[in-house]
Amino acid sequence: MRQGFWTDLYHRSMTVYWPVFFGTAAAVFVLLNAIFAFFYSLGNQPIANVTGENLLEYFYFSIETLATVGYGDMHPQTDFGHFIATIEIFTGMCFLAVMTGLIFARFSHPRARFVFADHPVVTEHDGRSTLMIRMANARHNTISRANARLWLIRAERTKEGDQLRRFYELELDRRDHPMFVLSWMLFHPIDKNSPLYGMTASDLADGDALLVLNVGGVDDSSAQQLYARRVYSYRDIRWGHRYSDITSVSPQGRFLLDYTRFHDTVPDGP
Repeated sequence: MRQGFWTDLYHRSMTVYWPVFFGTAAAVFVLLNAIFAFFYSLGNQPIANVTGENLLEYFYFSIETLATVGYGDMHPQTDFGHFIATIEIFTGMCFLAVMTGLIFARFSHPRARFVFADHPVVTEHDGRSTLMIRMANARHNTISRANARLWLIRAERTKEGDQLRRFYELELDRRDHPMFVLSWMLFHPIDKNSPLYGMTASDLADGDALLVLNVGGVDDSSAQQLYARRVYSYRDIRWGHRYSDITSVSPQGRFLLDYTRFHDTVPDGP
């Protein structure tokens, strides 16, 4: 499907990186001033105290007009100059209003800082095979009513030979967390009710399987809803591994989490 640049400009403005956002805004600002400076140069001395021989002076006057600054040393002195300045002032008001709204929307948009382990693991837990995913709240603020849902997506063929993408929810032992502050381990028992029951790594590879983890909750600091998502390929799953222990107690008796080993896994031992 062809996607035009102007069809979803707001979404692009909200999702690009900050350097790209400000760089694009600066480029548009310079371009607008250059265009209006060219229009001013077409008149017969439309701006007072401008010789008309230096286009850069019209450019500087355009910046003052577009930004509604107006230092007073340069001002329109002909009907043509007033006409162009009127259009530019209106354009500047619209440009500043749009930029203010976009910057406010970007800053006020809540963003979660959840860290997900690089690899899900399949290991024995409480005497049964279990899929486990470790995650943490990097901001260490309190997320109330946190909830998690895990999905398996894989390609399957119907009896008619058509290939479809099927979605299966993987039930979690602890899908809700009353107060998510530090770390959270998610467990999916691979029993007879699990879509993963009896499946191997090669079976997931044949179906080009994906694991999709959605996490949400309410940020106590801003009282806003937060969402985060992590997608794992079947290649990311480590069978017969478990996560390295990252918990310890300091000499002062404080509970510690070693995030330098957060993504580490070790093979199942005897």
